[in-house]
Amino acid sequence: MPVTRRPLLAALAGLPLLTTRSRAMTPGAETALIVVDVQNCFTPGGSLAVPDGDAVVPVINGLARHFANVVLTQDWHTPDHVSFASQHAGQQPFGTVQVPYGTQVLWPDHCVMGTEGAALHPALSIPHAQLVIRKGYNREVDSYSAFLEADRSTKTGLDGYLNSRGIRHVYLTGLATDFCVAWTALDARRLGFEATVIEDACRAIDLQGSLARAWAEMEAAGVRRIRSDAIG
Repeated sequence: MPVTRRPLLAALAGLPLLTTRSRAMTPGAETALIVVDVQNCFTPGGSLAVPDGDAVVPVINGLARHFANVVLTQDWHTPDHVSFASQHAGQQPFGTVQVPYGTQVLWPDHCVMGTEGAALHPALSIPHAQLVIRKGYNREVDSYSAFLEADRSTKTGLDGYLNSRGIRHVYLTGLATDFCVAWTALDARRLGFEATVIEDACRAIDLQGSLARAWAEMEAAGVRRIRSDAIG
C-alpha cells in the first residue's frame, strides 16, 4: 500500500533531530587547546595587526571552557631583535635578509618584552590556563612555532610538558594562521602529536600567498581542519 505524505512526515517527526551540537566532540584529558599569540600587537591598533584579529577572542574564550588543558603563547622579543626591519640598515618591513639559520622575514617592531604591545589581549579570559610559553626572546633567533625556534633546533620545552601530562592531541587557535599557528601545527606533527586547527578561531596575515601555502603544507602533514562548532 502506498505511503501517504502525512504519515511519512509524522514518522520523521518522531526521529531525533541531528544538529551540530549532537555531533560535537568533547575534549578529553589527552587533549590541549593551544592559544597562539593573541596579543595586543597582533590585534587592531597594534604594530603588526592581523586583519580582524580581535574577532578570535570571543571564539577562543568559548572554546576554552570545553578544555581542561590550555596553553597560551606569547611572542616576547628584545627591543633589538634580529627579525625587526629597524635593526637592518636600508631594509623595510616584510622584506627579507639572510641570517645563520636561513631567510628571515623582517617585521615591524612588535611584542617587545614587558611592553603593553606584548601583553595578552585584555578580553582574552582563560583563567584556568596552566602554562604560558614565551618565544622569540633570543635576540639572534626568531620564533614562530610554540615547539621549536626558527633555527629548527632550539626547543621551547612544550613537547616535554605535553608528553609528561599524557597529552597527545593539540587544538590550535590564535594568530596568525599562516605563520605562528601553522608552524606550531606542523611541528606538533613532526614531534608525534595529533594536531587540529580550529579555523574560525584563527586569522591570517596572508603575505604573498602565505595562507594558501600554509593550509597546503598542513594538509600534507596530516593536520586536521575544523570549525569551533565541532567542539562541545
